[in-house]
Amino acid sequence: MVTIEEFIGKLEGEFEDIETGSVGPDSVIKEHFTMDSINALIFIAHVNVEYDVVIDAEELVNSEKVRDLYNIVLSKMKAA
Repeated sequence: MVTIEEFIGKLEGEFEDIETGSVGPDSVIKEHFTMDSINALIFIAHVNVEYDVVIDAEELVNSEKVRDLYNIVLSKMKAA
């Protein structure tokens, strides 16, 4: 099972405009990520490749904090 720190590290590595160590579990997504359609697709694809989980755009949009996204991914990993 992936820890939230590992999840954040991989997420930071996926987006070049995010400085390593600048995001924490309670970071507000909109303050660190520009969630336009391109970045949303990158994130959805990243989750699918890294964790073999499919999330949809609504789950992404409804997540306020990084912890929210992590919990969605974690719950889907456990369900698989």
